[in-house]
Amino acid sequence: MSNLSLTTLLTRSEGTQLEFKQTLSSAYRIARTLAAFANTSGGTLVIGVTDDKKVIGVSSETAEVETLERATDELIEPALMVSYETRRHDGKTVLLVRVPESDEKPHRVLTEQGEWQIYVRQRDKSVPTTKFIADNESVDKKLLQTPVVRSLMLYLQKHDIITVERLAKLVNISDYRAKKLLRELTTQGLLLFVDQPRPGRYSLKG
Repeated sequence: MSNLSLTTLLTRSEGTQLEFKQTLSSAYRIARTLAAFANTSGGTLVIGVTDDKKVIGVSSETAEVETLERATDELIEPALMVSYETRRHDGKTVLLVRVPESDEKPHRVLTEQGEWQIYVRQRDKSVPTTKFIADNESVDKKLLQTPVVRSLMLYLQKHDIITVERLAKLVNISDYRAKKLLRELTTQGLLLFVDQPRPGRYSLKG
């Protein structure tokens, strides 16, 4: 996703690694998106394009970059390094912002209320979470082949999210075992955990 051309991006739908914005109207709002990309699987922000992928262009590249730099330098902790480039499409200027998956996650965002909050991507939304589980282990391929995990993956492909209680009922195991399994898959980088709103829920990462 990070190296795709503008033409290719315009054929894609918004999701975990892609978002379209007409303009950067608020540094606070854009900080949430950038940090969520960095905390999840990275992503690309396309500025100057509507949600229905109509290219309208940016009126001031300088103003957009100033808002972007305020978000990355002042509203995200630790500060976030992103790259950006301009592209011309039908005579209009579009700004592409590339956000790599971070090695320093979780990145926190300063909200308009003066509080620090962690955000992650869940499908095409940047959602808050208070419990961030770092994915710092290698994937256990044998675990992926177990009937329980295979049932879980099939469920998530159809329903997007799952709770501990739902998994326990789905595969007939205790809540304790279900929670342990979901946390293990999250630390291996396969799942993403979000605890707001409650109950906490898990989804496929990326």
